[in-house]
Amino acid sequence: MARSMTRRDHLAALLSGAALGAGMRPAAAQSVPWSSGTERPTLAVPPDATDCHHHIYDARFPVAPGATLRPPDATVEDYRQLQRRLGLTRHVVVQPSTYGTDNRLLVQSLKEFGPTARGIAMLDASVTADELKRLDAAGIRGVRFGTRLPGGAPITDMVPVARKIADLGWHIQLVSDGDKIVELADTLKGMPVPVVFDHMGHLPEPAGPDHPGFRVIADLIEKNGAWVKLTGAYILSKVGPPTYADRGRLARAYVALAPERLVWGSDWPHPTAPSDGKPDDAVLLDLLAEWAPDEGSRKRILVDNPGRLYGFA
Repeated sequence: MARSMTRRDHLAALLSGAALGAGMRPAAAQSVPWSSGTERPTLAVPPDATDCHHHIYDARFPVAPGATLRPPDATVEDYRQLQRRLGLTRHVVVQPSTYGTDNRLLVQSLKEFGPTARGIAMLDASVTADELKRLDAAGIRGVRFGTRLPGGAPITDMVPVARKIADLGWHIQLVSDGDKIVELADTLKGMPVPVVFDHMGHLPEPAGPDHPGFRVIADLIEKNGAWVKLTGAYILSKVGPPTYADRGRLARAYVALAPERLVWGSDWPHPTAPSDGKPDDAVLLDLLAEWAPDEGSRKRILVDNPGRLYGFA
């Protein structure tokens, strides 16, 4: 008996014709560390497509005191394999809670990756102007604060750090639950720099775009130039792969609201997922074709918006 077509089969049928018509040949399957599946995405991405959220881990660097997320090594070369599989060119390395405010691995990784990479550091209020200049030269373009996992600077340092980075044109990246975003609304509205929300604001399911945090983020986009990362669909989904349909509802709400303030990212190596339960990064990228069916919107999300936000040439 022939098997029924999966969501991915249908998506492949729709997109493969367009890809082949553009002169592209089907690529060979490729296994990548910390990513399930081996197939290439069916979505043909435009030149300079950007992964705006991934991490690097290396046991040679010390773990921050109190950090609870301690994944195995995920190296620069491992990530290059993912880039080749997905067809992406530019990318943003995000400092994980694992290393706290010790950004040495981040800076080293950016040096190895070269000019197609940018970084998001973790810093506390003691950071000096000279250190900020050094990090800016290394490719750092923002500072991450979080309330979900231990590690990094306390959230009370967020505003003082934002004041110090304002003249550099950097931003604050916030990884926080939806309820905490509501609690922080007044603080976020008074920030002197834009705020970028990790993982679609971690708005919980099944509320999704009906959660009050969505309105807070929407107001910050409209009045304060905030951004949202269309990342981490697998993290809070109750539906799960391959459709992640509940997170798709939230992603489409953001696309309808402000495609000019969105970026996409893989979240590789998916540090909060178990080693035997990593998502398929090709499936995660293909979801963007469903969230943003319009090719122009996808180019904004993958190319134009990252160019503005991270200062890619």
